[in-house]
Amino acid sequence: MRILFLVQGEGRGHLTQALSLAQILHSAGHQVIGAIVGVTAERGVPSFFSEKFTAPITPIFSPGLVYNAGTNELQPVKTTIQAIRYARPFWRSLKQVRTIIDTQRPDVVVNFYEMLGGLTYALLRPSVPMVCIAHQYLAFHPNFQRPKNQWFYEQAFKINTRLTCLGARELLALSFDKQADAPGQGVRVVPPLLRQEVTQMKPTNGDFLLAYVTQPGLNVELLKAHRQHPQIRMDGFHAGVNVPNQVIDDTLTYHAIDGKRFLDFMARCKAIVTTAGFESVCEAAYLGKPALMIPQPNHFEQACNAIDGQRAGVGVASNSFDLDQLLAYLPKHDTQVNERFRAWYGQGYFMFLAALNRAATPTSKPSSGGFFWTRVRHLLRS
Repeated sequence: MRILFLVQGEGRGHLTQALSLAQILHSAGHQVIGAIVGVTAERGVPSFFSEKFTAPITPIFSPGLVYNAGTNELQPVKTTIQAIRYARPFWRSLKQVRTIIDTQRPDVVVNFYEMLGGLTYALLRPSVPMVCIAHQYLAFHPNFQRPKNQWFYEQAFKINTRLTCLGARELLALSFDKQADAPGQGVRVVPPLLRQEVTQMKPTNGDFLLAYVTQPGLNVELLKAHRQHPQIRMDGFHAGVNVPNQVIDDTLTYHAIDGKRFLDFMARCKAIVTTAGFESVCEAAYLGKPALMIPQPNHFEQACNAIDGQRAGVGVASNSFDLDQLLAYLPKHDTQVNERFRAWYGQGYFMFLAALNRAATPTSKPSSGGFFWTRVRHLLRS
């Protein structure tokens, strides 16, 4: 099969998942012919992706999420206003995507949560089947747990997620653990996509806690937790640090953000403190490291991830850098959860290949117009 990727360029998660699926497809003898990556004027294609992705990459404008520069808080209203303001260049982007699909004629388009994909298929109707992959599609699963009292953020999240998958042949929802499919929503539950760099690591049991600090507010909380527990060694990968090692004192060291070094520290730590991004929590679970999951403020997706991760037993959810909560959790952590996680991950190879084969050789093709309006009705009922 010849496969074209469409990838949301926001953050690292979807790009990392694209790299992981490319590894699976190459090992199975299929050809990934390229990747369309959604970018903005301020955010290009990250080097970690461009250096490792072996097929041609086409960056195309796609409105990104808007965060508060001081607190890193997601701002849904400003995100929506920005998307409306960029409607004209966004329309040009949709036509670019359609042209690339028509020119390259892949057997399947795989969309990693990029809105360009869903709206191109809804409005311009390419004939090539599309499969959508993201953990966000679990939000359509009837058993998925959601945070309470976040109605506005939930609706914004659902609308955005629906817009990424209009016209999709299948929705593959990445999950911490095995769950039943939700055929009524077109959702198949599949294992996480992890890079070979993670699965080939040999984890050890260290005596330090690892923190991933991207929010200024989280850094303040880390320092407070350190003062309360100065005897506990902590290493923090900090967005505001530009040197490999910045020693604060005998038990606290900051490090510049470095993906390879971070994985090395993760393989050796006792536990990890991080935002509730799906990818990083899954990497920790595979390496047997319990996680304290702290969602970014107003980030409904991460709030869901934290609740779902706690349900699955990979760690504990918290609204703050509560070291006491993590230390109380560690003796209770069930290491069998990590073994089941690795076994679940191992089923993914054949599940992803089977899904793409189904899409490439469908028994019947959905009507593009009918499928589009079916999705719209789902959206209005949500």
